[in-house]
Amino acid sequence: MANDEDNSTESSPPPPQKHLVFAYYITGHGFGHATRAVEVVRHLIAAGHDVYVVTGAPGFVFTSEIKSDRLFIRKVLLDCGAVQADALSVDPLASLEKYSQTAVVPRASILATEIEWLTSINADLVVSDVVPIACRAADDAGIRSACVTNFSWDFIYAEYVMAAGHHHRSIVWQIAEDYSHCDLLIRLPGYCPMPAFRDVIDVPLVVREQRKSRAEVRKELEIGEDVKLVIFNFGGQPAGWTLKEEYLPSGWLCLVCGASDNQELPPNFIKLKRDVYTPDVMAACDCMIGKIGYGTVSEALSYKLPFVFVRRDFFNEEPFVRNMLEYYQNGVEMIRRDLLTGRWAPYLQRAISLKPCYEGGVDGGKVTARILQDMAVGMNNTPQKFSGASRLSDAIVLGYQLQRAPGRDADIPEWYSVAEHELGMRNSLSNAEMNQKSSSEKSCVEEFEILHGDHHGLPDTINFLRSLAELDVEHDSGNNTEKHKMREQIAAAALFNWEDEIFVARAPGRLDVMGGIADYSGSLVLQMPIREACHVAIQRSHPSKQKLWKHAQARQLTKGQESTPVLQIVSYGSELSNRGPTFDMDLSDFMDGEQPISYEAANRFFAKDPSQKWAAYVAGTVLVLMTELGVQFDDGISILVSSAVPEGKGVSSSAAVEVATMSAIAAAHGLDIKPRDLALLCQKVENHVVGAPCGVMDQMASACGESNKLLAMVCQPAEVLGLVTIPSHIRFWGIDSGIRHSVGGADYGSVRIGAFMGRKIIKSVASASFSNSSSSANTPEQVNELEEDGNELREAEASLDYLCNLSPHRYESVYEKKLPESILGETFLETYLDHDDRVTTIDHKRSYVVKAPARHPIYENFRVKAFKALLTAVSSNDQFSALGELMYQCHYSYSACGLGSDGTDRLVKLVQEMQHCKVSKSENGTLFGAKITGGGSGGSVCILGRNCLRSSEQILEIQKKYKAATGFMPFVFEGSSPGAGEFGYLKIRRRFPPTEA
Repeated sequence: MANDEDNSTESSPPPPQKHLVFAYYITGHGFGHATRAVEVVRHLIAAGHDVYVVTGAPGFVFTSEIKSDRLFIRKVLLDCGAVQADALSVDPLASLEKYSQTAVVPRASILATEIEWLTSINADLVVSDVVPIACRAADDAGIRSACVTNFSWDFIYAEYVMAAGHHHRSIVWQIAEDYSHCDLLIRLPGYCPMPAFRDVIDVPLVVREQRKSRAEVRKELEIGEDVKLVIFNFGGQPAGWTLKEEYLPSGWLCLVCGASDNQELPPNFIKLKRDVYTPDVMAACDCMIGKIGYGTVSEALSYKLPFVFVRRDFFNEEPFVRNMLEYYQNGVEMIRRDLLTGRWAPYLQRAISLKPCYEGGVDGGKVTARILQDMAVGMNNTPQKFSGASRLSDAIVLGYQLQRAPGRDADIPEWYSVAEHELGMRNSLSNAEMNQKSSSEKSCVEEFEILHGDHHGLPDTINFLRSLAELDVEHDSGNNTEKHKMREQIAAAALFNWEDEIFVARAPGRLDVMGGIADYSGSLVLQMPIREACHVAIQRSHPSKQKLWKHAQARQLTKGQESTPVLQIVSYGSELSNRGPTFDMDLSDFMDGEQPISYEAANRFFAKDPSQKWAAYVAGTVLVLMTELGVQFDDGISILVSSAVPEGKGVSSSAAVEVATMSAIAAAHGLDIKPRDLALLCQKVENHVVGAPCGVMDQMASACGESNKLLAMVCQPAEVLGLVTIPSHIRFWGIDSGIRHSVGGADYGSVRIGAFMGRKIIKSVASASFSNSSSSANTPEQVNELEEDGNELREAEASLDYLCNLSPHRYESVYEKKLPESILGETFLETYLDHDDRVTTIDHKRSYVVKAPARHPIYENFRVKAFKALLTAVSSNDQFSALGELMYQCHYSYSACGLGSDGTDRLVKLVQEMQHCKVSKSENGTLFGAKITGGGSGGSVCILGRNCLRSSEQILEIQKKYKAATGFMPFVFEGSSPGAGEFGYLKIRRRFPPTEA
């Protein structure tokens, strides 16, 4: 870092012998890129160089700051950034489609035009912030290039692809490839992983300099020093905000950026002019309310301005910039609901109590200009080589995973590395810790009095109890790093009255051994509860005794309510998935008069704030208990969720959270709910409150499973056949592909719709056949026994409840040729009216694959039955080979449905190569089969092998080979643990040392 540079921004890079020409490409997304680029451009021009700015951003952003005939503005849109639905929301699919129209379709002509233009101006260096195609055009023109940025668009678009636009995946690879042509990354603080770049130099913050003092600005605004002043800054975007006088505490004024000319504001809100120089105004304020972006954060840090921020959805840059903001005690997070309803007071009061402590460099504009100048004249910079994958086609998968687990890559600053601590809080134990079980148990029992239940000696449960005991221990408030890391723990410590009882439940994730997506079609499934589990601690309190966070207290006072039951939730691991760490609501919000609100209304309620949508999995259990069992909740509820089940890996993290939460709530309220019934209730949470169209096997495995056994269940809807003990010579592993899986994604939902369409068509064909055969028989005497049996079969198939009740031979002989490969939603609905699935909706304009999704569950049900029977056969290589073959068949059937992925296919191929190599054959083999799990489209694969040391060694070899090919080290799931029903629940009370008389 160049932090030892002179912080003065008055001096610019000394002019070299040669006059230079810079082509500076700047994305048109938001003002942040343009305002930081202005600082760099200003220093380059001051050094006597020409700068051609190529951008889709408004030209006045540059011309108002730089008055020089050496500045040239060329208005060209070469990328589109993110398409925002409003100031806080991004439309992922629209962003990908617009980028395709802007930069992909006309790519050839863009490259030709830019190469010609760069040659015509005799450019010495191309600079990009951070337009991908500029790097490729520079390389093709024989000109060096540099990117100046804290993020790259491949990293941002990766989540868009995973969330909404799987078919746009090629965009991500193309962007990464374009960036790989860049010669140097000049990396700004608060940076994301950017593995597509080869070389990197770190620079200080690029910040616009302050021109007027705080006193001067306040004098111009006629605002005295005794007035508390907040600036409302959402990137200059007029969002049609509704602002009311009561939003501000008494004695406060608010300066509003980006207000429309005709917008009426209350008397304590002041509209700023369009051309106001924001840095001066910010420096004159006591705090700021806004959304996180590089520009606002860097200037808030520079001016030590406390920043009350609201999260944005699908903004991958945010966790890294936010971590920097909070590390320097410069930020307070506000819930979006409180922003929109005007409950600002507690956040503003908290903000002005902060003591921002950033002392780093703020001369990044000058430093960057010097580096660019040296680069343009051919001087050799000595950048650090960027570690990790640099040009791999799946580099963005690595980058995406780095966001989910900060700290795994050496190039992420140490103070981003919250993963180690949070994983510790999430019950991840080392082998050494597991070997100290007896001492841990003793410590755990000493901390808590266990009034009911047993921790079963489970290391993760013991560790969770220990973490609970540590919550009310005071931490060193002078340690900034520890304060940053303990943000969630501080919130959790404020949840509980430690003198009262706390209930703890535990529910594991599951490894889908066989059955997978056939569950919603009624298949037999075989599921193994894994070692990783979710723990939930819950306490119910009378409203008058419940400990509330300050903003929840303020909300109740605003409503004139002093003792209304409140639901408060803390979720550990929020940094690993970019979600808000806390959630709270009045339980009365779940009521519509005397009745609970509808599931549709609840779904809309949680969808309003994407950063808190996760709370639907937890709070949704309360609504389902209200609706389905008529439970009344008169007490406040405080919930702590700590899950070690990784998200997006295809091992049912959501089911573990739902089952653990409902189990804890049931225990705290004296509800006796059988594990099977609890699982069905939790499925309603996911289907109706969350809105994910999953089957029931995930919740059933988490609730009803037992350690080292496979839960055998026929999903019609949830008939448990029993538990199949895993033979001692057989072992199952799960390996994560690194590609995020989601049952809420388009692929899973469209395949489910295709399967239900197939069932409807089969029923229609069977019904027509039965009607024709019945009418063709003149008399009962003319109907022979075979025809009568055939009619009964057709009649049964005409009322087919589940696809899996149709045998493979009947499907092939009668129905396969009747099914279309695919069908347009509109065409299907015109003929069949509906597909009879309550949790999915057909898009009229979308084409759905039908034959493969309908075929899969019919054959999968047969495969699972065969697999179950083979498990109890005599141990032999033939047994292993047959079991493995069934898994391979299942895997390729997933792919036929469109639910495969590059990562899972690669892992399965590695298992096959290991199985068929000469060494394995000479040793009678150790690994025999593999398949994608759960909902597909990423996630994990399940691997079958011999229970021996060599198998574990081969799993490690596969890990290493996968990392060598992709840059991502996959996580291995091994081991099993009890389901929620077998675990039961703990009722505990904190022990306190005896007081002296």
